[in-house]
Amino acid sequence: MMNGKRIIVFLPAFNTALPLAMTLKAIPRPPVDEMIVVDDGSKDATAQVGRELGATVVSHMVNSGYGAAQKTGFAECLKRNADVIVMVHSDFQYDPRLVPEIIADIVEGRADACFGSRMHRKGDARKGGMPWWRFIANVCLTFIEDSVLQLGLSEYHTGYRAYSRSVLERIPYLLNSDNYVFDTEMIAELRAGNFRVAEIGIPTRYAEESCSPTFWKSVRYGFSTLGVLWSYILHQTGMAKSAKFEIRDQVHASIQSTKPAEVATVR
Repeated sequence: MMNGKRIIVFLPAFNTALPLAMTLKAIPRPPVDEMIVVDDGSKDATAQVGRELGATVVSHMVNSGYGAAQKTGFAECLKRNADVIVMVHSDFQYDPRLVPEIIADIVEGRADACFGSRMHRKGDARKGGMPWWRFIANVCLTFIEDSVLQLGLSEYHTGYRAYSRSVLERIPYLLNSDNYVFDTEMIAELRAGNFRVAEIGIPTRYAEESCSPTFWKSVRYGFSTLGVLWSYILHQTGMAKSAKFEIRDQVHASIQSTKPAEVATVR
């Protein structure tokens, strides 16, 4: 625990047995109380590695998508009474040793969510191996997103994120996409709910085992991101309301925890 808060880290995983082992071993305990691996229909030893290294493994019967894995991970963390939920990728692209830093603003009451940004320090992303086309796309999309959402973030496309329990109890994340654009929808929902969002700088590291989307998947993701922004604008102006951006004043976690249990098994 940290400041009396129960901290759970979950990792969406698909065929990442080798880097998953490195990632789990690097997660600092304390302050992390529990680790959860959401095995999204892997065909390799991902689930076995997770169990051997002390994580609870929640398995999808079939590969359901990055967003679907997060829905299951959030629901499982809420069910296990987490006060702060950290999502880190299982391919060791993000440094798990920074968990204390990414949760600090939340546990100390200064923020409701915190993101790890690879763009926080100028030049770090390219030095860490981020491909030039991905760097340019990240910068351009982040500029557009911040122009609309005005959260003051240096990166909107990180997979290293921490949320307070109250955020996940109020945001209707089950309505979001099962794919990569889930992350963008979460940020737009944070803005719709006027949640406080903090950011820390993190190192960038790309390796052979990194599981980033391909070029064409990234292109589709970019257009999907623009679609989320357009939907947000229509909602905020009252031209076309969307249930995704209707943030609840208060909701019990069990309401958010129904759907994922239908497609997942816990071991």
